[in-house]
Amino acid sequence: MNTEIIFFLICAAIVLIMLVYYCRRQKKFSTAAFGIITGLAALFLVNKFGGIIGAELPLNTFNVCGSAVLGVPFVACLVIIKFL
Repeated sequence: MNTEIIFFLICAAIVLIMLVYYCRRQKKFSTAAFGIITGLAALFLVNKFGGIIGAELPLNTFNVCGSAVLGVPFVACLVIIKFL
């Protein structure tokens, strides 16, 4: 298999896992909205002020979609990977 196909399959699996998580919550919409807003806010803050600590992240499609679906942990992992 091509590595690009594997990457997209993993991304699709993660999105499905998050959808199942949001659907099992009692307050589905508010949980999803809170995760999306906090993830995008964290990405925006790291983009604007990450240069201070040397971890500036670009606002591209992958980062925006990842932080919207997975939230703050995704942004934290990106910052950690940036330091490695």
